[in-house]
Amino acid sequence: MLRKGMSSKTIGVYNKHIKRYLKLNINSDPLDAKTANDYIYDLIAIQELSHSFVNQAISAVKLYFKVNCPKSPIRHKMIRPRGDKLLPKVLSQTEVARILNAHTNVKHKAILYLTYSAGLRVSEVCALRIEHIDADRMMISIKAGKGRKDRYTLLSKSALELLRDYYAAYLPKHWLFEGAKSEDPITIRTVQRIFKKACEKADIKKSVGIHSLRHSFATHLLESGTDLRYIQELLGHKSPKTTQIYTHVSNTALQRIVNPLDRMNL
Repeated sequence: MLRKGMSSKTIGVYNKHIKRYLKLNINSDPLDAKTANDYIYDLIAIQELSHSFVNQAISAVKLYFKVNCPKSPIRHKMIRPRGDKLLPKVLSQTEVARILNAHTNVKHKAILYLTYSAGLRVSEVCALRIEHIDADRMMISIKAGKGRKDRYTLLSKSALELLRDYYAAYLPKHWLFEGAKSEDPITIRTVQRIFKKACEKADIKKSVGIHSLRHSFATHLLESGTDLRYIQELLGHKSPKTTQIYTHVSNTALQRIVNPLDRMNL
């Protein structure tokens, strides 16, 4: 997996799936085709796990067979369940504003401002270095994002002003947001906790995670008239189909529809 250039996160996920597969089939031959198919059936029909989880498990098991039994036909006979077609959870601009201003700690505030205003993944926020902030061009350089792709995204004026206050207060040396030890970046878990605490302070009732700030960034851009192709570039999506999902949660077109109930003279 390292030689194929897969990320450490993907390697960790695959390892967990393979360990799970071997543990549950400790009394069976893990390289037997029936064992593998029965395992996948159990995940879907008995344990009723999500299709995205099952598809990850299939990818991991296929890789296990490819390495340990390359001539086995099982890799070509495992049927994938259809993926879950879930719409992204989007916050309104009012809700986003409440979340961004919930913290008084300038570091926590800067993290949330940057996550939303640049449409970043939480892993990308943690991996930011000082030199990735280009104040002259008002751009942020994202290095080796998902799929190991570099890209540029927007740097907000408001976020930049807050970053300067944060920098003066904390004086980070290498990572933009340092962890408990200055040589380490802030952890994903810590950023998730910062977001969760902000939601509590802002009295947000929706069940959302920090990735909702990225979804909201894309949706709000679309609703303000930004071309979908530019949004795709800013988010770092490989396929335009991935970006098109935001058309399903945008309310721009829906707002122009008059509800039939409101046409009635009741």
